[in-house]
Amino acid sequence: MPVWRYMELCLMHPRYGYYVSRDPLGREGDFTTSPEISQMFGELLGLWSASVWKSMGSPPTLRLVELGPGRGTMMADALRALRVVPPLYQTLSVHLVEINPVLREKQRAMLSGVHSVTWHNHLDEVPEGPAIILANEYFDVLPIHQAVKGKTGWHERVIELDSNDDLAFGEAAEPMPHFDVLVPSSVRAAPIGAVFEWRPDVEIMKIASRVRNQDGAALIIDYGHLHSDAGDTLQAIARHSFADPLEAPGRADVTAHVDFEALSRAAEDVGARVHGPVTQGEFLRRLGIETRAATLMAKAGPEMAEDIAGALQRLIGGGRGGMGSMFKVLGVAAPHLTSLPGLSDEEPAAS
Repeated sequence: MPVWRYMELCLMHPRYGYYVSRDPLGREGDFTTSPEISQMFGELLGLWSASVWKSMGSPPTLRLVELGPGRGTMMADALRALRVVPPLYQTLSVHLVEINPVLREKQRAMLSGVHSVTWHNHLDEVPEGPAIILANEYFDVLPIHQAVKGKTGWHERVIELDSNDDLAFGEAAEPMPHFDVLVPSSVRAAPIGAVFEWRPDVEIMKIASRVRNQDGAALIIDYGHLHSDAGDTLQAIARHSFADPLEAPGRADVTAHVDFEALSRAAEDVGARVHGPVTQGEFLRRLGIETRAATLMAKAGPEMAEDIAGALQRLIGGGRGGMGSMFKVLGVAAPHLTSLPGLSDEEPAAS
């Protein structure tokens, strides 16, 4: 079967899929996301949303949407920060796009005191109207297509059985017609054996069309690369370590890096305005995370202050364990929103 179908079954199979049967987050799970590392992440995204709402003209109603909201930690932190903006907090409605029943229950408990929360299986189900859409580590789990460059063209990469009846990578016998003219120009000179991967534009175009037509903005945060290029990034994570993506289907998180150039191009193609991308470290610095960390540390004891400093470094730093360079941030907005906080060289939006 094609790689995209294998990835889809591993993650979304209605009975055995990784993302429909468990809570994968935290120390006892397989990976940790930025909101689980520190409250500062969600708080700053809440203040970012308030600033964007004001740029939108402070509409009397706003849908605050999160795609793949995990345990609800980021939304809870964002809403706590938004309490300082009563005209917004009192009129917004929260919409969580989540298919995992286990995580829905944890989100419900986390947000038990919030007055208006609705769950959806798809973005299309969120009621019309001005919206701010948050997507942290959402695109990396959307299934990818892969192609391998051969002597006569690009062949779709597939999953097959080897001589021992174990799963293995293979290639379709016939090249994909005219694929050499469809790949980005930066990939056409790739050597024989190179892998090119891509995601369909459906999800980003839905998001871009929504904010273009009904006013608003989306913030996409994920790990990936700024420019389209060849490379195999399909990977699996289990118990906070890399694993063989073919070894335990449905029992590990199978992901691939996000191509931010492709996202930007697709969003612009439907008429939305694109801001960034920038690295997560730069984005959070511009929003004032270092000032926020200093404030929290001043009120904390030595052990807690050390934890805050460690969380700050993990969120904005590079190198091993750092997310600041690997993760990128992209804004997609209605055409009249000519700047978004943290995505251009303005003063910090929060402190």
